[in-house]
Amino acid sequence: MQIYNTQTRKKEEFVPVEPGKVSIYACGPTVYNYIHIGNARPAIVFDTLRRYLEHKGYEVKFVQNFTDIDDKMIRRANEEGITVKELGERFIKEYYQDADALGIERATVNPKATEHIPEIISIISKLEEKGLAYACPNGDVYYNTQAFPSYGKLCGQNLDDLESGARIDTDPNKRHPMDFALWKAQKPGEPAWDSPWGKGRPGWHIECSAMSMKYLGETIDIHCGGKDLVFPHHENEIAQSEGATGKPFVHYWMHNGFINVDNQKMSKSAGNFFTVREISKEFDLEAVRMFMLGAHYRSPINFSREMIEQAKASLERLYNARDHYAFLLKNAQEGELGEREKELLSRIQAARDGFDAAMDDDLNTADALGNLFELVRAANAALDENSPRQAVQAALDALDELAGVCGLLTRRTDGEDEQVKALLDARAKARANKDWAESDRLRDEIVKLGYVLKDTKQGQQITKAI
Repeated sequence: MQIYNTQTRKKEEFVPVEPGKVSIYACGPTVYNYIHIGNARPAIVFDTLRRYLEHKGYEVKFVQNFTDIDDKMIRRANEEGITVKELGERFIKEYYQDADALGIERATVNPKATEHIPEIISIISKLEEKGLAYACPNGDVYYNTQAFPSYGKLCGQNLDDLESGARIDTDPNKRHPMDFALWKAQKPGEPAWDSPWGKGRPGWHIECSAMSMKYLGETIDIHCGGKDLVFPHHENEIAQSEGATGKPFVHYWMHNGFINVDNQKMSKSAGNFFTVREISKEFDLEAVRMFMLGAHYRSPINFSREMIEQAKASLERLYNARDHYAFLLKNAQEGELGEREKELLSRIQAARDGFDAAMDDDLNTADALGNLFELVRAANAALDENSPRQAVQAALDALDELAGVCGLLTRRTDGEDEQVKALLDARAKARANKDWAESDRLRDEIVKLGYVLKDTKQGQQITKAI
């Protein structure tokens, strides 16, 4: 597998630190609000990366943190008259609700920053001992960027270039304008923890260094997140982590591209800022996942209702194919494979190979999905009610497996739902009795429950509507 490494600016062969195992750290949300559509992209992309690596046989340890102490959290908690902890717990629950609807598998570990204060203090103390951090009279602690010669290697700029291009916090306690906070002294009304420098709380960047080291070790395989995190967040993580351990922090840095909304940069001021929860009221979030995977993860992507509708139609096509093969399988018989079926098996294998080749090329989900549709085209042309069981099973298994790697087609047709089953049985009796009015009434009931119903020679076929 080839992965584009942000640090080296080229594709590199993926070789894990430990054969057969992969460690991944993904930056999670700051939990003061519902996640927005920009947060959804890295969540979907790197969930798909994890699924594919597991598909290839790797044992994956996937860590995604929650930042549950932050200026925005403190501000909102004060506005609502609740504690920061209460605010964080509330929006962590809301995150899981949205993540589940987007098809995001739960991480191996979802650490919270506030539960790792001892680990954070330990790293800061090491940095201070090495001259890479300094405490200020007011209790703030800063990272000494001038003492870390390779600062800027991830974003490809040196300290002077970064300084000239940055909006700089003019804190008189800083030795250099690019120095950043590791520990922030307590201000009135803020939550705080005891430390060697007095009561305070961690800076944002140090949290991820501490949590990734605790759960994945001092050197990890893949660190991922949105392109907006390259600088300063990930740059600062490198400085902290490598400064403390003297070892390489990350072997492969992966960053997804930005999202525009209706061809404009997403922002609250432009009125085009959408939370995932808002989108879910209009669209099934599996269609949003389909949309996100329809472009290469490093490319910018334009979010619009028209694009989601197109993704929804594509997803419906896959569901219709999957449910059709499952329906054919119920009545399929064992039999000899003819030339048509043998050709289908060959095309199924070609689609599998093409899917893996695309995913091995820096997680090219767009081309991978193209192979999924090639499989469907071949199977739709080759399969009918007379097809032998082996051919139908092969098509269904391949579609389920490859779609599963993408986190798609996770809902099953609810033929086993007691209410739906009862309606189908009643309708079958009505049709047998030629009671067409009752048959139509029952059809309408089934449709109201979110199904598409077809009458075929083999019986009633239902498909869950998207």
